[in-house]
Amino acid sequence: MTVLVVGGAGYIGSHTVKLLGREGFRAIVFDNFSSGRRELARGREVITGDLADKASLRAVFEDYQIDSVLHFASLIQVGESYRDPRKYYVQNLVNSLNLLEAMLDADVKNLIFSSSAAVYGIPQEVPIHEGHPLNPCNPYGKTKFMVEKILQDYARAYGLRFISLRYFNASGADPEGELGEMHAPETHLIPNILLTIAGKRPQLDIYGTDFPTPDGTAVRDYIHVTDLAAAHVLALRGLLAGQPSNFINLGANRGFSVLEIIRKAEEV
Repeated sequence: MTVLVVGGAGYIGSHTVKLLGREGFRAIVFDNFSSGRRELARGREVITGDLADKASLRAVFEDYQIDSVLHFASLIQVGESYRDPRKYYVQNLVNSLNLLEAMLDADVKNLIFSSSAAVYGIPQEVPIHEGHPLNPCNPYGKTKFMVEKILQDYARAYGLRFISLRYFNASGADPEGELGEMHAPETHLIPNILLTIAGKRPQLDIYGTDFPTPDGTAVRDYIHVTDLAAAHVLALRGLLAGQPSNFINLGANRGFSVLEIIRKAEEV
C-alpha cells in the first residue's frame, strides 16, 4: 500500500511517516521544505515538490501507484494569517485544491486531511465535540473550514472518501529521539519553555494573565505527537476498510494552563 504524505518532512508528518513504515505502508514524502526539515525526512523516500506546481503533482501520481494521500502541508501561524491572509488562502486553500485535482485525475479517492480545532472558533461549550458549531475567527481557521466544505462537496460529487482530523495542540517528540519539533521561528509553548531553560532564548513571554481560568493564563488541550501519528494511521486503516467519511477531533479532552505547563517543565 503506497501512501503519498504531503508535508511529510514537517513536525506531525514526519512522526506519521515513521509509524506508517513500521505498520507496513510505503510512505512517499512530498515536501517543498519551506517549513519541513530534511533532517526529519532522512531515510525516507522523498520527492521535493510544491503543491503550487501542478505539473510536479501530476508527475508524482504518474510515477507511483498511489493508493491514498495524507495531507499535512499548510501554514499554521494564526498571527501571521491575520497579517498576510493572502498567503494563507493561497498556500492552504488553493494548493489543497491543486492536490485534490491531481488526486481525482489519477482516480485516487482516499484522503486523510490535517484540519484544526480552529474551525470551531471561540467555544460555546467545553469540551468541544464534533457537532459544535463551526465559526472560525481567524484566516488560518477559515482556510481549514473552507477545505472541509470542499471535501464534503467532492465526496458527494466525485466519490472522494476522507477523514478530516481536527487537531488541538500538538506537543512532544518521538520517544526514540529520532524526530522532534523544529519550527523556525518557534511559536509553540513547550519548546519555547525548554529553549528558555537551555539559555537559547532570553526570556519566555506569557501572553495574558487575566483569562477566566483558575490561574489567569490560557488553557489549552495538548496531545502528544505520537498519538497524533497513531490517529492518522488508524484513520487511514478505517478509510481503507470502508468506514465513511468523517470529522474527528484529536485531543486529550483535558486542558492545562500556561502556568501549569511551565511549572511541570521546572519540576522536570
